[in-house]
Amino acid sequence: MSNTDQGPLSASEKDDVEERSSVRAPVVHEIVRKEGEDELQRPSASLFWSGLAAGVTIMTSVIAEGAIRNKLPANVPWRELVSDIGYSLGFLMVILGRMQLFTEQTIVSVLPLAADPTWRKLGKIARLWSIVFIANMLGACAAAALNVFCGLMGRELLASMVEVSSTLLHKTPSEILLQGIPAGFLIASVAWIRAAANGGDFWIILVLTYAIALGDFTHVIAGAAETFLLLFSGKLDLVQALAGIIVPSLIGNILGGTGLFALLERHSIRLDHRRRSLRPRDSCGTRPLRST
Repeated sequence: MSNTDQGPLSASEKDDVEERSSVRAPVVHEIVRKEGEDELQRPSASLFWSGLAAGVTIMTSVIAEGAIRNKLPANVPWRELVSDIGYSLGFLMVILGRMQLFTEQTIVSVLPLAADPTWRKLGKIARLWSIVFIANMLGACAAAALNVFCGLMGRELLASMVEVSSTLLHKTPSEILLQGIPAGFLIASVAWIRAAANGGDFWIILVLTYAIALGDFTHVIAGAAETFLLLFSGKLDLVQALAGIIVPSLIGNILGGTGLFALLERHSIRLDHRRRSLRPRDSCGTRPLRST
């Protein structure tokens, strides 16, 4: 039965319709763009200390993954499947704690530039990216040094953390770069989906970051925590750490987060606006509702 048979909707029913309606892509775009504008205005000192905290905190992903693996039997086929859940811990703490994570900024800070390209905004993005990335690296490096040299973790747990991190040693730089693209895409998706969803941030972050671990994809900040752990444990040298792991994963994450995700979403917004502008108008100048 149609609404006209039952009479017009009441005010409370109209509120229910609004509440239950899916958020349109242009609205999500505007939410993320506004968040990006706010991030671009943040003082450098605020960005640095927040990024440093994120770099230190992301080490908890390696700690949790190593701790779970250390507690599980060595010969069970599902050991890695379960231990990968620990990978999400650092991301949950960083993102829910509103710390600055470089890979989130590959979409959040770029959308304002895509909406209104200016050299001034490009300079602001360069400032934000540089500060946050350097701070993330310093934090991850400090956390790794504390774990290796200060004995914060027991020997068994540290050995398990190194074992978890050692998967990076079996990848070529090109593999790390390519596997960084889906990781950048997934982390960029976190910001986009959280803006579209009404709550459920915990599960959004958990599922998408767990997917990174399951796919054995390379995330530059979490990977840096593992890389510095391997460096200070004597498993690789500084050149291998920087040129062989960190730089390729950085490039892959930027391609995935900015090139693959942000630009595609920007294109979909333009198509949505174009489609709406081409819909025919009635005699009163309004566009009729689409039939279902």
